[in-house]
Parts: sequence; C-alpha cells; structure tokens
Amino acid sequence: MTAEKIMSLEELLQRARTRRERGQRIVFANGAFDLLHAGHVRYLEAARREGDWLAVGVNSDASVRRSKGQDRPIVPEAERIEIVAALECVDAAVLFEEDSPASLLARLEPDVHAKGTDYTAESVPERDVVRKYGGRTAIVGDPKQHATTDLIEKIKLSAVNSQLSSRSAMRKAKG
Repeated sequence: MTAEKIMSLEELLQRARTRRERGQRIVFANGAFDLLHAGHVRYLEAARREGDWLAVGVNSDASVRRSKGQDRPIVPEAERIEIVAALECVDAAVLFEEDSPASLLARLEPDVHAKGTDYTAESVPERDVVRKYGGRTAIVGDPKQHATTDLIEKIKLSAVNSQLSSRSAMRKAKG
C-alpha cells in the first residue's frame, strides 16, 4: 500500500485530476522530512484536515543539501518518501528536485497549499503562485517546537556525553 502512494509527477497530476473530477479538495504539503518527528506528523495531519486528498512533496537529497548543508539529509530520499507515504493521513507522495515547490504547485494547482507554523500566510514563498491560480494557503500544525536540526544537535551532544562518560569510567577502573 505504501509503495502505491509514491508516484512520479505525471502520476500525481493524473490522480489529482481524477480526485478533482470527483469533487474532492486537493491539499499539498511539502518538506524535507529528514528524521521524521512529531512536528512533521502534526503538520501533515493538520494539512489533511484542510481537504479530501493530501499530496506531499518531499525534497530530493540534492535539494536538501542545497538548503540545509552538505551533512544533510541524514536519511536518504528513498527512505524519507517511504516513511512519509506510510502515514495514514498521506494519500500521495512525490519527490521534487527544485529548491522550491513553486513549479510543482503551478502544475498541480491544489485547492490548498499547507505550510507549517514557522510561516505566516504572507511569508510563504510560494504564496503568489497559489494566488495566481486561485488556491488558498493554510498555515497548519502545532507551534514550531520541533526541528530536525535541533534533534540532530541533541543526538550529537548525547553521543559526546556518552563518550566522555565512558572515558571517565575507564580512567576510574584503571585508577
């Protein structure tokens, strides 16, 4: 079932057309989704509540590297999109190579473009694209209290502290 949700752009456009013909509201959300956390889940669940069918654009590895740095992503694109597609609230998932989903939005023309609470309706970079075709931008999810970058730093700090504790214990044992 998860694999059926992962599709090419052309497949996504065709499935969205079919859903639209049935009178369903199409919602689009996007992100890197590197080290999926509760904030991601809440964002996608809230996005799904904005309509009938949720399509999620997942940034490619190259796109993530350009925006987050050479050490990212931690999880490769094939695994990130599989994890996103496995969520019950997600109906379709597609990888995109660009730094922005603007061209994808212009082709898909979802009824709603859902963005997280780290944006306002006026700060969403793609807002003009969405307005141009008559869509709506919705700010969804819980307050931005979760960030993959913070999680990575916490993991690194934990690893360093663990190494220091191990070294200290070894010195005491020798001592």
